[in-house]
Amino acid sequence: MTIPTPVVAGVFFCLATAPVAQAQTMIDVSKITCEQFLLYKITNPNNIALWISGYYNGKRNNTVLDVQEMQTHVEKVKDYCVKNYNTTVMQAVETVLADKK
Repeated sequence: MTIPTPVVAGVFFCLATAPVAQAQTMIDVSKITCEQFLLYKITNPNNIALWISGYYNGKRNNTVLDVQEMQTHVEKVKDYCVKNYNTTVMQAVETVLADKK
């Protein structure tokens, strides 16, 4: 038994135009641990660092981003996190960069 070509074409058209389900992930950044940060368990650490930088700069109404300084801060936070795996990244940032407030 053969299936008529228009039926097969119709099935393929329906499947091709069906919306693809996309997962929506919500992350509470205040709960990300240094371990998760360093081991890429959530996302690339640079993505988290950019978000945190924006968060703290927003609190200070600072719209200027010094890319080199930010990279230096990220390295300092990573160094701190290596020794403090269970600390949250936001606590690490506040500890390491306390003098920058």
